Amino acid sequence: MTIKDIQKLAYEHGLLLTEDIRFNEMGVDFKVGFAIDDKGQRWLLRIPRRDDMGEQIDLEKKILQLVKKYLSVQVPDWKIISPGLIAYPLIKEKPALTVDAETSHVVWNMAKDSPKYILSLAKALKQLHDIPEEAALKNHLKVMRPYDLRPEVDHQLQMVKSELGISRELESRYKKWLDDDTLWPDFTQFVHGDLYAGHVLTSEDGTVAGIIDWSTAHIGDPAIDFSGHMTVFGEESLKKLIKIYEDTGGRSWDKLFEHAVERAAASALAYGYFALKTNDNHHIMGAKAQLGIL
Repeated sequence: MTIKDIQKLAYEHGLLLTEDIRFNEMGVDFKVGFAIDDKGQRWLLRIPRRDDMGEQIDLEKKILQLVKKYLSVQVPDWKIISPGLIAYPLIKEKPALTVDAETSHVVWNMAKDSPKYILSLAKALKQLHDIPEEAALKNHLKVMRPYDLRPEVDHQLQMVKSELGISRELESRYKKWLDDDTLWPDFTQFVHGDLYAGHVLTSEDGTVAGIIDWSTAHIGDPAIDFSGHMTVFGEESLKKLIKIYEDTGGRSWDKLFEHAVERAAASALAYGYFALKTNDNHHIMGAKAQLGIL
């Protein structure tokens, strides 16, 4: 889509944009744009990449309406919601990290080792995980019980192995993880589902100010929200995050760290399953590379 196309689309929804529009092509489900309207207000635009996004958009709308009642950090305030365009006033703070679209290099928008990041993230996680299950049920969100967690991963493993393939090393690791009763939680909580530094907005000193991209939120395995931190910051930082989370009253178990490490290792499996669902060749090839078969 050209700048003129975007302006026309926005105008059809009552939003007058200047030509000051730039894009971030990294989004999987949405083309993301940053724009300024005729009054100087900055906007974030999300344009669906597929025509079948209506249900997902409606679900994320419900999630945002729910989580903003419980979190002290900001979440997107959607002003325009349609199958062709989502737009909301841009939150001032930036993601902790972004990826340069041209070079694919990681750009940090805060001090990577800021102690304020882990402290404030632990607080946000505690608030997030404390969102009542009843609220999720009332909004018809996905609710998983502890006994649902392993069958879901096993289903993904069988599907990905059958349709894409998987290296013996990864398959062996995933099966060992699935078979270890000591690692898995005996409770589930409200989770973001795709939480990592690219979806966490911070001030320059690293204080968490907001969380974005809520389409995967549900009642599920709380380790999911720690695994993304592990992938970016490593094991020692994950240990610190879990310790502070527990000190603030976050519900935990003895093997949360080990389980989160395995969740992080299973990101290739989750990506493979996503690639199959979208049937997008770009994602299929990317998933095969991560699964160790290219």
